[in-house]
Amino acid sequence: MANPRARRKRKKQVVAKQVEFRYRGYTLEELQKMPLKEFIKLLPARQRRSLLRGLTPQQKKLAYKIKRARRLLNKGKEPRIIRTHCRDFIITPDMVGLTFGVYNGKEFVEVKVTPEMIGHYLGEFALTRKPVKHGAPGVGATRSSMFVPIK
Repeated sequence: MANPRARRKRKKQVVAKQVEFRYRGYTLEELQKMPLKEFIKLLPARQRRSLLRGLTPQQKKLAYKIKRARRLLNKGKEPRIIRTHCRDFIITPDMVGLTFGVYNGKEFVEVKVTPEMIGHYLGEFALTRKPVKHGAPGVGATRSSMFVPIK
């Protein structure tokens, strides 16, 4: 019979391999070098239609801010958070690494863009509704508590 310790030593050590991000078969670097017209062809139908119709004035303003922040990032400076009400802006590869303050109707929610977010809308990451958390019932909420004297 084999020694149990020897069997343990023979086991291969499994090393977690980091999987490289790909969007429809393209790496992040390839997507960032790709012209916008080519990138649009990779998007799902709703996002493709939205971008092909053109940008609204609000979206153009945000696109300008993104371009300016990207230039700062390339120079080695840390750009500020880009605050916006434009929740219908589609996340493109040039936005990866930037932080946005997306308005949810009450406050600006910080959204750090990662490669996995490409093709989604900014508003998807700033929820507008909070989950309901019910508290304890107040005085008068039930028949029995109606006649409890308040101190």
